[in-house]
Amino acid sequence: MTDLSYAPRPVVVALPAEIDMATAGQAGEDLGSVLANNPSTVIADMTATRFCDSSGISMPVRAHKHAAAHGTEFRRGVRSARVLRILALAGIGQLLPVFPTWPQALAATPVPEPQAHCE
Repeated sequence: MTDLSYAPRPVVVALPAEIDMATAGQAGEDLGSVLANNPSTVIADMTATRFCDSSGISMPVRAHKHAAAHGTEFRRGVRSARVLRILALAGIGQLLPVFPTWPQALAATPVPEPQAHCE
């Protein structure tokens, strides 16, 4: 019989309000150090994130790949419509589940990805 009391618990990692070249490295290191402990689930809390550039897009994708390789579920909490739009335009909404808050990410209640409209 397996003793589940030692199963790793879900971990929430708060990411900065702006994820760009200056902050993505530290955010990636924070996620990496959590992932090194092999938790069952990691939630990247981007609910305070109001801006991200390509670094803010690629960093969670790398974390997701690392998590998947080690059997860890990786989710994101994203509230900003602007950030959601950037992620949708980058086409990573299908790769990384998006939730409006980290508690909902923990409960696994996804939010539909906004449609990207080119004008």
